Amino acid sequence: MFDANCLKLMFVAGSQDFYHIKGGKNDRINALLDALELALESKITAFQFRQKGDLALQDPIEIKQLALKCQKLCQKYGTPFIVNDEVKLALELKADGVHVGQEDMAIEEVMALCKKRLFIGLSVNTLEQALKARHLDAIAYFGVGPIFPTQSKKDKQVVGVELLKKIKDSGVKKPLVAIGGITTHNASKLREYGGIAVISAIAQAKDKALAVGKLLKNA
Repeated sequence: MFDANCLKLMFVAGSQDFYHIKGGKNDRINALLDALELALESKITAFQFRQKGDLALQDPIEIKQLALKCQKLCQKYGTPFIVNDEVKLALELKADGVHVGQEDMAIEEVMALCKKRLFIGLSVNTLEQALKARHLDAIAYFGVGPIFPTQSKKDKQVVGVELLKKIKDSGVKKPLVAIGGITTHNASKLREYGGIAVISAIAQAKDKALAVGKLLKNA
């Protein structure tokens, strides 16, 4: 069951987001698991597992093993576990949700595969994309971004807070979660539009519990 309250503060991460950790692949994996548990203890409202980028795991078996460990941690804290892009993995793991982008599998195919077994989040980067998908009941929420410049989506054009406002003003009723370059300092600018999703604001924070607390306060 989807509850829009889970969008208040979504932590999005994979092992590649711990590139600042000294050592190799296993050190990054352990850093992700440690950070996730700290973030869960500090009351993030959802976790999205995302393996993308130069340092991301490539072996499907390793990806599944890590996803399972993350899912178990989420279950321990009763927090929704969402898989980014990998629809088949999300179904295999019986994840709570799956999040897909405009360049991933066609949304109609995603809906047919999921058959209401897990909720679906869809990334939208323009008002047109939001309007086109607004009537699709199977989509639980829209991810909107990148709102601010971000390292994780260097190839994407920044859409700004303006796009969130346009989508709201157009009468779209689906819950929105903003992503891209969100920090403890700018999160409060997004409060009126819906939830927030962050990667580095938690992954790169020296004091992760403090960062989550500040983000929750501002979200």
